[in-house]
Amino acid sequence: MKTRSTIAVSMLAGAVVGGAAIQALHAQAKPPVYMIAINELSDQERYAKEYVPPAQKSVKDHGGEYVAAGPGTRLAGNLPEGPVVILRWESMEALEGWRNSPEFQAALKIGEKYAKFNIVAVNGVREPRTILAFGDFCLS
Repeated sequence: MKTRSTIAVSMLAGAVVGGAAIQALHAQAKPPVYMIAINELSDQERYAKEYVPPAQKSVKDHGGEYVAAGPGTRLAGNLPEGPVVILRWESMEALEGWRNSPEFQAALKIGEKYAKFNIVAVNGVREPRTILAFGDFCLS
């Protein structure tokens, strides 16, 4: 009987420690950072040919992810006219590393000939979710 009690208490303690570790890992996870740019173009053709390819390559090479890109639809306010780009980064440090990289700085010098850049960064929101797995499918 004593062996069974020891095993049960050990299993319970392991579950509590495991649950606490998972909770601590979730608490440490930072939300992603999003960069939003509305670029006012003075020469759309040269912007697209000379700036966009090296800028896109630098984003991918530095771990950024394109979330959206294209003409925006103004819903309210005084926003500039021009293409809208939304990028996702793991952290503000990753975004800043890309922005300060020699590859992006070279692309930016080209882009500034053909566009005015209006850029803002914002922290994403990470909401806790419960995922239930049933056989081959999951519900979240």
